[in-house]
Amino acid sequence: MHRIILIIFIVTLTVRGFYFYSIFTDKRMTEKYENHIQEETEEKIAIVKDIIWGNDKIDKIERPESEEIQKVRPHISPEDFKELTKINPDIVAWIWIPGTNIDYPVVQSHDNEIYLYKDFEGNSSPTGSIFLDFESQSDLRGQNNILYGHHMKNGSMFKDIVKFKEESYFKEHQYFEIDTPQEAIYLKAIACYYIQNDPSLRQTRFHDDESFQQFVQEIIKPCEYAKLPASPVKRLYTLVTCSYEVEDGRTVLFAVEV
Repeated sequence: MHRIILIIFIVTLTVRGFYFYSIFTDKRMTEKYENHIQEETEEKIAIVKDIIWGNDKIDKIERPESEEIQKVRPHISPEDFKELTKINPDIVAWIWIPGTNIDYPVVQSHDNEIYLYKDFEGNSSPTGSIFLDFESQSDLRGQNNILYGHHMKNGSMFKDIVKFKEESYFKEHQYFEIDTPQEAIYLKAIACYYIQNDPSLRQTRFHDDESFQQFVQEIIKPCEYAKLPASPVKRLYTLVTCSYEVEDGRTVLFAVEV
């Protein structure tokens, strides 16, 4: 009888061992696959950068001493965007936050699902793309211009957005740039915090300027170090990624033109 119980115990341990090993292996394989896909994506983007900037690209800049952004690299010109649209006609902009890993093309489709799991070339990828909300204006000149990106474990895509929740990091990386076929848009971050997914942040149209200014004032309140510019906000730029402090959480970074 004891021998039977011992055999059952050994078999149970063996089965559980294989079960936990398979979970661990699957997790390792998934992470390895995601990292491989991300490396391929980064290599493709690097090729595109070389075509556009050549050796003029500067990866890091010091924080500007004034409100004026120091232009340290050529912005993507209309001619460059002609080349980008040959790769993917859905490309509408390029976002670059100096001192972070965020340096990507921005795409837009007819919904917010397609580029969750497609790269900027339109290929299936767990990393997805940085994409503009389908209800935002494609020229990024609307009142609320919303961009989304995955929170990738390897630090790519919009992972660095979550670091802006630290006030010191926020102040060191406040200035960044979005290029469109029409112009270079220079931005300054004004607030960042995490929140449970809130559809109201997706509002892109307002009855009048007063309601828009009220919207801006309300959404930055959760950030202790938020600071509105002295003049009324003309346009808001909202960057969104997943966050894990709460269920269905999001980290949201808000910026305005300077």
